[in-house]
Amino acid sequence: MQERVRGWFTGRLPEEWTVEPPAVGVDREEVTVVVTVADVALGDAASEAERAEARAGRARAFREETREARMAIAREAEHRFERKVSWGVRLGSGDGAHEELWTHVSAPVMTRLRQPQRQVLDTLVEAGVARSRSDALAWCVRLVGQHEGDWLAELRTAMASVADVRDRGPAA
Repeated sequence: MQERVRGWFTGRLPEEWTVEPPAVGVDREEVTVVVTVADVALGDAASEAERAEARAGRARAFREETREARMAIAREAEHRFERKVSWGVRLGSGDGAHEELWTHVSAPVMTRLRQPQRQVLDTLVEAGVARSRSDALAWCVRLVGQHEGDWLAELRTAMASVADVRDRGPAA
């Protein structure tokens, strides 16, 4: 599914929008499309603050100038893939890159936690790290995603291999 959706958006997006193929994420509820646009040209003398503000301004301009076209593309994709479409933009690379996501889905997730896990969440709330248990749990998930990125990428690759084998199986 991921490859189909990424291929469709790569072919569907106007070429003048992007400097590389879009980054596309897919789950059960949503397709997230992050378009990499041309970075701002400021020269070597520009400060990091100036560069950050210029990128924020370029991102805002891209969002406003492409809104109607993005909405039309999203409607097509939502019909085709039966998932909501969320958009984002990326400028620059490395640590100084600027990335924004717009109107992405915040899906509720049900979970059962024992008291020690609830105490972890409550500690984060009491310390002001999170506003609620829900925010604390989201914070924990983001932290794991940041620190275990390589492991998660390897796991996703393994899952894709299993799906390929399953697709070639006797019932295929």
